[in-house]
Amino acid sequence: MSLFLQTMIAIDNVLISDAIIEDRFVCDLNKCKGGCCVDGDAGAPLEDAELQELNAAYEAVLPYLTEESQQQLEKQGRYLFNPEFGWVTPTIDSKICVYGITDNNGIVKCGIEQAYNDGKIGWRKPISCHLFPIRIKQSRNKKSEYVNYQPREDLCSAACTLGKKLKVPVYVFLKDAIIRKYGLTFYETLEATAKFQQVNS
Repeated sequence: MSLFLQTMIAIDNVLISDAIIEDRFVCDLNKCKGGCCVDGDAGAPLEDAELQELNAAYEAVLPYLTEESQQQLEKQGRYLFNPEFGWVTPTIDSKICVYGITDNNGIVKCGIEQAYNDGKIGWRKPISCHLFPIRIKQSRNKKSEYVNYQPREDLCSAACTLGKKLKVPVYVFLKDAIIRKYGLTFYETLEATAKFQQVNS
């Protein structure tokens, strides 16, 4: 059951920003070139359980990566602990994620996801990447999670424009990722809440 808390929606112990149902977003890779895999304060955040997922997928993912990425993985390890963000993927020179690969059009994609798409592994990619530009933060007591919409002002401007043009809410664009993280019942509750707000706005 959901209820309204100022600018947040509560579903069980998860507090969701209203912006996730009100704002519009559709990735425009031809414009951003997969910049979210390059621009950031650290690599992609990893949940504790994802460390084992990455370990299990590692050998199958390696052939998709550049020689430089493979060298950096040998040097830095498969993941690192960041004091601010927790476990994260390594980066090359504090820029591109070490698991990032660039296609012929200059678009940065995920080597892990490419291996998944080719049926080599069963883990798609870190959930933090799948959910972007949604960001999740735990409360201090670890009993609640805050789910916020945080597009990057310059990098995601094209995606915000395309989302408005196509009239696609953030939660709809990220349906698969939200279901992967929280389950189908959670998503259906969020969807019902969004429709209720729309009718009563």
